[in-house]
Amino acid sequence: MKKILIISPHFPPSNLAAVHRSRLFARHLPAFGWEPVILTVHEKFYEEAPDWNLVKLLPEGLRIEKVSAFPVTRPRLVGDIGIRAFFQLYRKARRLIKTEKFDFLYIPIPSFYAALLGRWLHGSTGISYGIDYIDPWVHHFPGSDKTFSRHWWSSKIATLLEPVAVKKASLITGVAEGYYQGVRDRNPHLEGICLFGAMPYGGEPLDHRKLRELDLQPYLFEKESGSLDLVYAGAFLPRAVEPLKAIFQSIRENPEPFRNTRFHFVGTGKPGKGDERYGIRKIAEQYGLWGTIVREYPDRIPYLDVLIHLQSADGVFVLGSTEPHYTPSKVYQGVLSDKPVLAVLHRLSSANEVLQESGAGLVLPFDGEKDLESIRAGFAPLFEIWKSFCAAFKPEQVNQNAFNAYSAENTTGQLVKLLDQAI
Repeated sequence: MKKILIISPHFPPSNLAAVHRSRLFARHLPAFGWEPVILTVHEKFYEEAPDWNLVKLLPEGLRIEKVSAFPVTRPRLVGDIGIRAFFQLYRKARRLIKTEKFDFLYIPIPSFYAALLGRWLHGSTGISYGIDYIDPWVHHFPGSDKTFSRHWWSSKIATLLEPVAVKKASLITGVAEGYYQGVRDRNPHLEGICLFGAMPYGGEPLDHRKLRELDLQPYLFEKESGSLDLVYAGAFLPRAVEPLKAIFQSIRENPEPFRNTRFHFVGTGKPGKGDERYGIRKIAEQYGLWGTIVREYPDRIPYLDVLIHLQSADGVFVLGSTEPHYTPSKVYQGVLSDKPVLAVLHRLSSANEVLQESGAGLVLPFDGEKDLESIRAGFAPLFEIWKSFCAAFKPEQVNQNAFNAYSAENTTGQLVKLLDQAI
């Protein structure tokens, strides 16, 4: 069996979204002839509270090596775990590679700084390495235009460090092609010497079966007689703001279809205290929807708690952004929760086709920033249709074959094909 070392500074019991990438790959790699070894940072050095239920989702027998990290200083100057544990991870990885036979080194990012470990370890041991883009490293985001701001410095540092990290890579993957296309464009020397491939997170039916064993209960909201509850769970993207405003405008202009409807936004907040944490509330207040049709629970909640709230809702609401990179992982979670999906997505998102082929829900497609008017005009009429769809929905009617390409097992199989070529 071939052997892969995965450096994932955050790993269960960390509750950060990125840990599921390594977790799901580690579960399915052995079935494809690869033994995974996880190298991570000990949980006592994490800033976030641990989620010990996540550990129950790990495959039996998975080998996990842990290192220490420098503590977070007060005041907080450096928090990124990839920086605080960089040298500890390097030393441990180098020792493992030198003393054991590893065929490949794989580094999911963020933490973005961990990507530099691949280049260093390749130089000191000769091992082939790959980087997996869960998020783009070099990209424009709100605040990066303000000279000498924190976001400006982050963008400049990313522009300097990414070429160093990828220069000797044998494989670059991502949740979607758009996440690494910029890397490809900026580093033309990689063509012919580096493989590229995209695969989404993938859904994991075993997670939902484990959920039933744990007997968890929803706690963010209670079902009310006659209410129709939809849950949006996960981060709220900056480039989803304008589509969301168009949705809220459609609701304000056409209130009747939304009577007794509640949209629950879970884990959509921002760092901060008090009202600073809310990502949706201010937008909803602008349209007079806050506290009635729109509710927000800004803090991140444990992964399995998210799943139980999806199961307790009447439907799953999915919102993409003005960029087409959205992949069907949230759609898949909705389907595994046996709930109908209502989605507003970029026309080029791969989730559009999946929803249409599977019959798992309805989608309102739009063509980026130039087409926001179609959301304002179309959301309320679509919602009327979706309510009837929801009332008649039966989980067994969903064409599961349409989702096979987006299962965690299948996405791991796609990764393995690339790994086999890379070595």
